[in-house]
Amino acid sequence: MSRSLHAAQLALLNNQAGLPSAARALIVLAVVMTKWDRHRRTRKALHRLEPHLLKDIGLSRDDAYIEATKPFWRD
Repeated sequence: MSRSLHAAQLALLNNQAGLPSAARALIVLAVVMTKWDRHRRTRKALHRLEPHLLKDIGLSRDDAYIEATKPFWRD
């Protein structure tokens, strides 16, 4: 699970060494859930883009569909 955390988030966790284990686990959970929510929101937005906007970012409609239909927990 720590593999999915960003460097700044890991630094925050390392600085909180005095926290109880349950609190540290809740912080990790919150970070992971935030990442999953970001995946969900960005994939939903990608799915709604019009073809000319997809072309601007170098994606085909099929590429966008594949990315947009991934489960939120997958990178």
